[in-house]
Amino acid sequence: MPMDVGNLRDFYRTPLGRLVRRELTPAIRARWKNLDGLSVAGAGFSAPYLGTFRLEAARLACLMPARQGAIVWPRMGGCHSVLVGEAQWPLPDNSIDRLLAVHCLEQAERPEPLLREMWRVLKPDGRILVVVPNRRGLWSRLDRTPFGYGLPYSRAQLETQLTDAMFTPSDWGEGLFFPPFRNRFLLRTVPALERFGAAMSIGVAGVIVVEATKEVMAPIGGNLKLSKATATRQTADTAGATGVRRR
Repeated sequence: MPMDVGNLRDFYRTPLGRLVRRELTPAIRARWKNLDGLSVAGAGFSAPYLGTFRLEAARLACLMPARQGAIVWPRMGGCHSVLVGEAQWPLPDNSIDRLLAVHCLEQAERPEPLLREMWRVLKPDGRILVVVPNRRGLWSRLDRTPFGYGLPYSRAQLETQLTDAMFTPSDWGEGLFFPPFRNRFLLRTVPALERFGAAMSIGVAGVIVVEATKEVMAPIGGNLKLSKATATRQTADTAGATGVRRR
């Protein structure tokens, strides 16, 4: 079962949750430095990390799956959160430039249709950034954190799912090298532990972070060169669905 949206929200209000956001946000930002004028969406519970793009993105949506539940986000200003079916999003084909998936893939009932829906809504040059619990890490073994719910991943398993869904992984990384401390004194040691873990690269980080691009090249026969193919999947029925608001 996925973690309830209320529990996810409450976790990110704790000292440990605030520290997780502080450590993972730079890893996301390092890959997406400038999103001026782009359409950006988050899937799963990505709200803690989407805020960094609010002043840049032309359009911003936080897609929260019905199995997990939804909250109003952000607390101030126009609402950008939308309750969606896990693999039925009220977005047109080829409409999103960047898609951030956090607390998403590992908690999905069926990851494959979800990845196909991600592929459908991304533009031909679109990119996704996926953060999933690392199967070898300590965080995935403790259910007192959001990363202890759902299916943890190995790099090989995640790469297979992405390539099967026609994504090309382009950048791999890790995060949360420190144990999920609750003690405030131990939390002060986190910056040093995070730097040490990143330098050692021993493969036991709490999460795997991967950026992938949408693959849209298809052969057209004979000796002709490859040309771009357009998405042909039918857009999900959006009757009665909440639309994405512009900023």
